[in-house]
Amino acid sequence: TLPEKKMVFKGLVTNKEDMNKLMLTPLIRYPLPGGSALITFEKAEVAQRIIEVKEHMVELSYGEELEELDRCRVRVQAAPVDIVLPSALEIGLTRSNRSILVSDLPSLGISEEAVLDKLELFFSKAKNGGGEVESREFLDDSGQVVLTFAQDGVAEPLIERGHIQVLIGKGKYELKISPCMSGNITNLQLQPSRCPRTVLLSGIPDVLGEEPMRDSLEIHFQKASRGGGEVDTLAYVPVGQQGVAVFMEDVG
Repeated sequence: TLPEKKMVFKGLVTNKEDMNKLMLTPLIRYPLPGGSALITFEKAEVAQRIIEVKEHMVELSYGEELEELDRCRVRVQAAPVDIVLPSALEIGLTRSNRSILVSDLPSLGISEEAVLDKLELFFSKAKNGGGEVESREFLDDSGQVVLTFAQDGVAEPLIERGHIQVLIGKGKYELKISPCMSGNITNLQLQPSRCPRTVLLSGIPDVLGEEPMRDSLEIHFQKASRGGGEVDTLAYVPVGQQGVAVFMEDVG
């Protein structure tokens, strides 16, 4: 079951045959329980060696002055990281008859609510080609606004104009007016995928501070004599806490 989420698709269509193609960029949030760590190596073969061993004795680094008998070792388990990625996605698009998408908004250093008020004031006037505004909304992370009118027949003439000069504050700005498309996922296919360079370490006891423990893990697993190799990144979550790791597309 997928949570409901607003999505903004950006880009240009240049060829008619490409209009039904949609590129997906993975952005996976992976929960990390307390007493665990994610370690990503520069080479996939190193991660595979660590996983095959399954259990590792990690020597904690308190300092070079400690005698051999004073050193402490902890036992941790290594496992692969499996995630689920979309392999196919179909979206049914519907064009709204009463809504417009307003973009190219200037950066004026005022709140989003103030910008919405000024846009509603402008587009609610018939002399500007508008009408009564039923709702207004800033789209997340896009800098665009959706305005929905109370009556039919208002949005289409504005969309046909394409651009309109709007008075905001003491200046006039040319804003882009586009049709507002809403979409529903009609088909989604998923496939399991294993992260080739990342290992999940679990069973890490709460016996050392967060930074020293992170350093100890990295020192241990980067040593070739223990089957390790160069570490790219390492994230550690102490016992009693929770974390979330974000996996992005591997371009390496």
